[in-house]
Amino acid sequence: MKRVGLAVALAFVLWTVMFSPWTAPHLNFWVAMSISAAVLMTIATLVRPSWPRDLKWSWSNIALGVAIAVVLWGVFWVGDKLSQLMFDFARPQVDSIYAMKDGTSSTLIAFALLVLIGPAEEVFWRGYVQRTLSERWGANVGFVVATAAYTLVHIGSLNFMLIMASMVCGIAWGLLYRLMPERFSAIVLSHALWDAAVFVIFPIM
Repeated sequence: MKRVGLAVALAFVLWTVMFSPWTAPHLNFWVAMSISAAVLMTIATLVRPSWPRDLKWSWSNIALGVAIAVVLWGVFWVGDKLSQLMFDFARPQVDSIYAMKDGTSSTLIAFALLVLIGPAEEVFWRGYVQRTLSERWGANVGFVVATAAYTLVHIGSLNFMLIMASMVCGIAWGLLYRLMPERFSAIVLSHALWDAAVFVIFPIM
């Protein structure tokens, strides 16, 4: 459990540096995010090298992964419209997230999200953190604690919309992993597809 705690603490530091308004302007966000994702995936692999065996690819898992990504995109589209009606700061905060794309090729961003960032986050947060906590404390507690940690690592951004977005995503992917861990490949695929869709292919504007 100490290793999980240290790994989550490292994720908190990395995400705070990437998203904090005091440090983020001095970084290339996508380089930093790619490196951070690679670091977390490496940690998960060193501690639990058997995780690739959890990826059982089939047409049904691929279809489920696509469906989850589509539904989650729809949830965020509706959430974006409702938040604009409720909060004056909602749209500017969302726009500040999309501003991270400025100066970087959309093709490279989409590639990084699909191939590295999305999969790495699932391998770390669900495949390693949530699984380990669930084995120690039970599936329900593991889900709640892992989801809370996934949400809180974004708090350094001071961006309410980003924090809420991470909470919604954490609940969605964490609950899916809680209910059907055997479909881990579908969850990984959905994260990668949703990332690329919401940031590059079909941005919610």
